[in-house]
Amino acid sequence: MDIHNAIPFACRFVICNMTNIQFCNVYDYAMLLPLEKQVERERYNKMFYVSDIKEKAPNSYKTPLQEMVYETLTKLEISFERVETDEAISMEDCIEINKKLNMNMVKTLFLCNSQKNKFYLFVTTAEKPFKSKDFSKVLNISRVSFAPQELMQNILGVKIGAATVFGVLNDKENLVEIVLDQDVLLEEWYGCSDGTTTGYMKVKTEWIVTKFLPYTKHMPNVIKI
Repeated sequence: MDIHNAIPFACRFVICNMTNIQFCNVYDYAMLLPLEKQVERERYNKMFYVSDIKEKAPNSYKTPLQEMVYETLTKLEISFERVETDEAISMEDCIEINKKLNMNMVKTLFLCNSQKNKFYLFVTTAEKPFKSKDFSKVLNISRVSFAPQELMQNILGVKIGAATVFGVLNDKENLVEIVLDQDVLLEEWYGCSDGTTTGYMKVKTEWIVTKFLPYTKHMPNVIKI
């Protein structure tokens, strides 16, 4: 089945880091179904909140993973800049975050095979469309699809919209293979969620690869796609 056609029309606009929309282009809000259009226009017409840049961890945490993220970055002496935001639900929202932090946020997809016993966290550039066929061919594996929300929560500790490389802090059994698009490594800064849908940060890409991932015992598979 064509996964693109299986995605409900009203969901086919780009949402930062969400796993059910990566096959699609950005749709104008006027193209949404009537009810969704009304809700989204109201949401979009409001000023999207992005805080001032912060260089310290939050005073309180929204999820266990978020707390682990900042504790780990402190332990590894990885500096960061972060912002607090409204929930990012559109490409325009992501652009505002990118502007504030002066970086390009990555796109993070949690994938699995049909048996749901092999898992991949694929990190690519935000503007690059994802094609399951191409991804599977490069890795020489069977066709993959988006992993169910329950598995994403159980394995990475994040909900839809908050997929992040930091989720492997919860993967103590090394069930997840990290796959990096080589184009991500060309960027000086790595921008992503801090494990929530309202917190985004940037760190040196080099530190993700040379400090964070080795610490979690997840060595990345770098591919050209």
